Amino acid sequence: MSDVLTALGEVLEQRKNAAADSSYVAQLYSKGLNKILEKVGEECTETVIAAKDAERSGNNDELVYETADLWFHTLVMLAHRGTSPQAVLDELARRFDLSGLAEKASRQRKLGDA
Repeated sequence: MSDVLTALGEVLEQRKNAAADSSYVAQLYSKGLNKILEKVGEECTETVIAAKDAERSGNNDELVYETADLWFHTLVMLAHRGTSPQAVLDELARRFDLSGLAEKASRQRKLGDA
């Protein structure tokens, strides 16, 4: 799985320097963070709706499709901010053996210290 994310991350990085009319991603980069975030929000909403529809229909095809769009646009957002997919994978690996409740509590303590 990380091979796909690594390859996609490399393509997204390459598109940063491409002409805006050369690809969809280059066009998003040229429009800036607000447009990228708009797409992330749009895809998030579509994913939520697809999950609700899948719950009723029992068919997850649209949910998978919309989740792929959400992940893609999230990766564009990360790349725009200079962060690779590996950084997210590393964070997930760090959390792997933690209880979700313990991880959440540690974040709240950090926020309280700030």
